[in-house]
Amino acid sequence: MQYDRIDARILEIVQKDNRITSEAVGELVGISATACQRRLKRLRSERIIEADISIVSPKAVGRPIQMLVLVSLERERADIIDKFKKAVRSSVEVVNGFYVTGDADFVLYVTARTMEDYEEFTRKFFYVNPDIKGFKTMVVLDRIKAGFAVPVETPSED
Repeated sequence: MQYDRIDARILEIVQKDNRITSEAVGELVGISATACQRRLKRLRSERIIEADISIVSPKAVGRPIQMLVLVSLERERADIIDKFKKAVRSSVEVVNGFYVTGDADFVLYVTARTMEDYEEFTRKFFYVNPDIKGFKTMVVLDRIKAGFAVPVETPSED
């Protein structure tokens, strides 16, 4: 996956606003709209750009309860880890999931309409799974930053 200085600048721009037109991006980086479209298409096909998304307010769509959940598995076997990853991907309540090192095996970002709904989720997602040793829930009091933008390293010109 190679990208150059122009691609790096394009990535910085579209991470801040994925609705900006190719014409506007091209103008900002000094290339034509067509050249910009070709570069964006390549960046997507090479999975440098993984997705074009909008960040939605959980409160605005009726899911004001947000939690970070630390999950520990009974055993760290590949089949158990893969099965849990699949469950995370298929759960609508789980917004983000990370397989991590440290005290927990996974960190999940979960939303719910009410605490009662979250309790129901824990019963069907955690308590019935014999591979889960335990989980710890931290309720989010205030989301102070939301996004997926990562710093883009600009390649050196050789």
